[in-house]
Amino acid sequence: MSNLLEVRDLKVSYGGIEAVRGISFDVPQGQIVTLIGANGAGKSSTLRAIVGLEKAAEGSIAFNRQELRNLGTESIVTYGITMVPEGRRVFANLTVYENLRMGAYMRKDDLTKDLDWVYDLFPRLKERSWQPAGTLSGGEQQMLAIGRALMCRPKLIMMDEPSLGLAPIVVQEVFDIIRTINRQGVTILLVEQNANMALKAADLAYVMETGRITMSGTGAELANNEDVKAAYLGKKK
Repeated sequence: MSNLLEVRDLKVSYGGIEAVRGISFDVPQGQIVTLIGANGAGKSSTLRAIVGLEKAAEGSIAFNRQELRNLGTESIVTYGITMVPEGRRVFANLTVYENLRMGAYMRKDDLTKDLDWVYDLFPRLKERSWQPAGTLSGGEQQMLAIGRALMCRPKLIMMDEPSLGLAPIVVQEVFDIIRTINRQGVTILLVEQNANMALKAADLAYVMETGRITMSGTGAELANNEDVKAAYLGKKK
């Protein structure tokens, strides 16, 4: 299976602080890949560097063999990468429909099929299409953020803490949707503190600690690793 994304020796710094310390990892096409780790491990900084929101100090970010490191965010989006940011960040004063259209702001073609796709995935968004996004529940806003990202027809969708602040029953629903999107052909790179849910969903997983990747394997392998169980799954060794 070919790699859609290849990250090599990536470093990201904030002032004199190195947040990401020379990490390398692959995202194979068609898979769900997760980065797990504690707060401050460098997971979000990694996503932000890939999509051009943070400048990489060193390293290579290759998407479909195209080097992205020195490109701007708008150029990177045109290659087929999009991100669902931590905290959802919907446009509260715009309607659900207007938020979805914002996700396709670079497209000039007909959006009907993609709107239908998003509404099929999230029937509640269709029911609330003319509501201001700020009136939605947290779970509905997360669905809207995912739907908005899908409107640009991404090859790779990156999600930063999609379960953050959601009730357990909604978390399960969000992860069911992530699997559905993946089955429909979208590759997913997932940053998630809910290690249990992330490892269950992931084909491939990496553990990040203080800016470095310390472990990798299939989701099942890491879920059964005694060190991972003790550190991230709340189970004693």
